[in-house]
Amino acid sequence: MDVHYQLPRAAISTKKYSYVCEDRQGFQIITRHHVVVEQGASFIGMCILCILVATAIHRNGIQQESVVVMPTLGVQLETYYRSGKVFRRFVPMGNILAAVINEAVTPFTCYWYLALIVRDERKLVLVFQELRPPLDMLVPIWKSLCSAIANKMLQQSNDGDWSSSFA
Repeated sequence: MDVHYQLPRAAISTKKYSYVCEDRQGFQIITRHHVVVEQGASFIGMCILCILVATAIHRNGIQQESVVVMPTLGVQLETYYRSGKVFRRFVPMGNILAAVINEAVTPFTCYWYLALIVRDERKLVLVFQELRPPLDMLVPIWKSLCSAIANKMLQQSNDGDWSSSFA
C-alpha cells in the first residue's frame, strides 16, 4: 500500500492555542486535527503562570487534543497530557448522526464548542473535552466531520440502507 504523507495544510494560531490539520492518503484519506496549547517563555508569561497555577492544575496539564477523522471507520478523539498519558475515545461512523457547533453561555464567559450527535447517547459528545479553541479553529474541523458524515449517508443510500441512518 502506497502511503503519502503531506505536511500540515492548515494552521491557525492565537495567543492560547494553535490549530494544525494534516492529511494522510493511502487506503483512505485520514484527516488529523490538532489543537495545541501554546507555551510562552516570556517574563510576563511566567508571572501569569505563577498566578494561574490553580487553573493549570484544574486542566490537568493538557498538552493537546486531536480529532482523527477516518471517513469509513469513524472519529477518534485524543487528549494528550503533559505527563505522557493519552486518553482516546473512538466513535464509529455508523453511530454519528451529525456534527454541530454550539455556543455555550455561562455567568462568567461565552465560548463555542464542537460536538457530535451520536445514536443511543443521551448527551452530546464533546470533540474537545478540556480545551476551548476559538471558532475559527472549530470551523475547518466541523467541515471535515460533516464531509465524512455526508459520505457515510451517501454510501448508505447507495447500499439501499436508509432506515439504519435515521433509526
